[in-house]
Amino acid sequence: MSGARSGFVRTVALGVALALALLLLGAREAGAGKYAVAQCGWHIGADADWADTTGGAKFRPDAYCAAPPGADPFAGVHLKSFTRNASTVSGTRYARWRWTAPPGTGISRVSGTWWHALHDGLEQRLGVANWNGGFDVFARAASTDVTPRGFVAGFAPAMPAFEDRLLCARVESKWCALSPGSWSAIRALTITVQDDYAPGSSVSGDMLAGGWLRGDRKLGYGATDVGAGLSHTEAIVDGTPVFRHDHPCNAASIGGERRATTMRPCPTDRVGYYPIATTRFSDGPHGVSHCATDFAGNPNCLPARTVLIDNNPPAHPRNLAVAGAERWRRVNEFDIVWANPDQGPASPIGGAHWRIAGPGGYDSGVKYAAGRDIVSLPDRFVPRAGAYSLDVWLRDEAGNVAPGSAVSVPLRFDDVPPAVGFEAPPGDGAQPEQVRARVSDAHSGPAAGEVHLRRLDGHAWSELPAKLRLDAAGTATLIARWPGDLSPGTYVLRADAVDGAGNAASTTRRLDGTEMTVRKVAAPGSVARARRAEPARRARGKARIFARLAWRGRLRSELTVPFGVAATLRGRLVDADGAGLAGRVLRVLARPSRGSLGKRRVARVRSGRHGGFRLRLPAGTSRRIAVSFRGDDRLDPARRRPLRLRVRGGIDLRAAPTALRTGEVLRFRGRVRAPGATIPRRGKLVAIQYYESAARRWRPVVLTRSDHAGRFRARYRFRYVSGSARIRLRALALAEERWPYAPGASRPVLLRVTG
Repeated sequence: MSGARSGFVRTVALGVALALALLLLGAREAGAGKYAVAQCGWHIGADADWADTTGGAKFRPDAYCAAPPGADPFAGVHLKSFTRNASTVSGTRYARWRWTAPPGTGISRVSGTWWHALHDGLEQRLGVANWNGGFDVFARAASTDVTPRGFVAGFAPAMPAFEDRLLCARVESKWCALSPGSWSAIRALTITVQDDYAPGSSVSGDMLAGGWLRGDRKLGYGATDVGAGLSHTEAIVDGTPVFRHDHPCNAASIGGERRATTMRPCPTDRVGYYPIATTRFSDGPHGVSHCATDFAGNPNCLPARTVLIDNNPPAHPRNLAVAGAERWRRVNEFDIVWANPDQGPASPIGGAHWRIAGPGGYDSGVKYAAGRDIVSLPDRFVPRAGAYSLDVWLRDEAGNVAPGSAVSVPLRFDDVPPAVGFEAPPGDGAQPEQVRARVSDAHSGPAAGEVHLRRLDGHAWSELPAKLRLDAAGTATLIARWPGDLSPGTYVLRADAVDGAGNAASTTRRLDGTEMTVRKVAAPGSVARARRAEPARRARGKARIFARLAWRGRLRSELTVPFGVAATLRGRLVDADGAGLAGRVLRVLARPSRGSLGKRRVARVRSGRHGGFRLRLPAGTSRRIAVSFRGDDRLDPARRRPLRLRVRGGIDLRAAPTALRTGEVLRFRGRVRAPGATIPRRGKLVAIQYYESAARRWRPVVLTRSDHAGRFRARYRFRYVSGSARIRLRALALAEERWPYAPGASRPVLLRVTG
């Protein structure tokens, strides 16, 4: 017995040394997943099966592993194999307890406690089933030792099963006596299982639907594992776990270590979803992944997939304006332009909501105009004349919208001419000291007016100096002083009025509908003088002035010229028969437009041999040109209705780079040139436009304002150009109130954008 005992000790010692060597070797290798299984002790049962190679005639099992809660976890705990009451058992026959590793795994270490009562050739053997179908013994005992003793063994490679056998250790032709009875026992097992295979997983759900996401989303998943089973799965955003599912596993905490209580502790497949609140994340692109981890600690994380998140509505439109200034206009067409706020990494602007409200409770309702990076609403209109308000607020491609961010701009439309009529002079058509005409307009209001008169038997109208006086009720009175140097006779008067939108009206009638005529009566004692002057008066003839503005072959009453160029006043002074009047001096008055720093300029020009005259008009701001002839002893005075010279504003534009790729930023800079004018207090309004070939129109891209020196800067990002495109851009200095220039554009800049 002592020899068998020493042999047992040597066998166990060898097993311990081998196990330690294998553990050290495993620590040096690249780590495969491992987990420990606790069996038969610690209030834990046994995930093992028992078998008898004799068919159940010679051996029987006995198991008591899970002591009641609160009791000693090892008191009386055992897994035993007993011999039955029989005479003998054939050699090589055995009973065994077997622990089998899950598919795809192997047992790399076993430790525990064993003891036994053995007689007549019966042995207790501990070993592992190898991959070739054999049985490798690492510990054996052939004599009785009822004191529980520890054992430990390690295996490389890991083996598919561990067995505790009670064996008749003789050849098949021999027998082992079964009286007295023998038994083997084992408990407090820790089985280390090596699992080299990571789980598999897949993801789905509306979190991966594409496009821009907002609100609550679902990330669906499916996961499988062939070995230890799935311990937990996680949703990962930007490398950080945001939601975790811990799956039900057979496990217990033993000495601060989580151990399995079955050989495969966790489920092998799971399907579910994670509710993801995208509001937790900043606007912009994010990486979404999924990780599945088995009980052995093997993770499998899918490659991150980029999703686009945006939960915040855009800010309000910048620099919202009506192209051509927020003035009254008589054409029912409004182009609304603005600059989009910088969205940064968030979704680009996808459209604009708008609404028009106006007099009489008019409400267009909320309308929507879709378009990536939309910056304009062209061709808006209102139902009738009046002052309206248009609200604009933006929507991004994720669908975020905030009506509270709306910005308003006025729409002022007036196509109704003003009403004008003379007040009846005191007396019955007698000569008054003043001529008064009432002017009223329900919308844009009276803006200007003139009074003219002619003899009843004449054809030429002469202008009377007049002033337009406004009252608090919005009605205006056009007042002209009656000239004192008129010869006796009956005169017809005409009042011309213009409202703020440019609608004109003209009348020769009083407010009561009668013709506005005034009779000048000769003063007493003047009849004789009139008769003596009759030959000279009969000698006086009528003079007429024909005049036009000229530039590069164009001849107009209203002429528009480029910035910085001079125009020419051309005309002819003729008599009633159309013959030229030579050597007469004509007075030319130039009145600068509102907002100009220049003052009125008076020039004189003498008619040529055939009555023609010509005067160079120097470069400057827009202005009105009036030409008049004072008359002489042979000719009556003559006046030409004012001519209008419009000068386009000057502006320069530079863009860099001129060749760029989609997504790159294009930078603009330039300067508004304004000699003879001051830049508006808020800066000069400038529109960057592109040429749309299909419509043959310039469309707005960016709206900005200059500084007080006229300099401006802007930037734009081409987001959706594919292929190669040639794009023409220009800067346009828009018309504004008190800006003495007509809209003027820069030279186009040609860009090439490659997608």
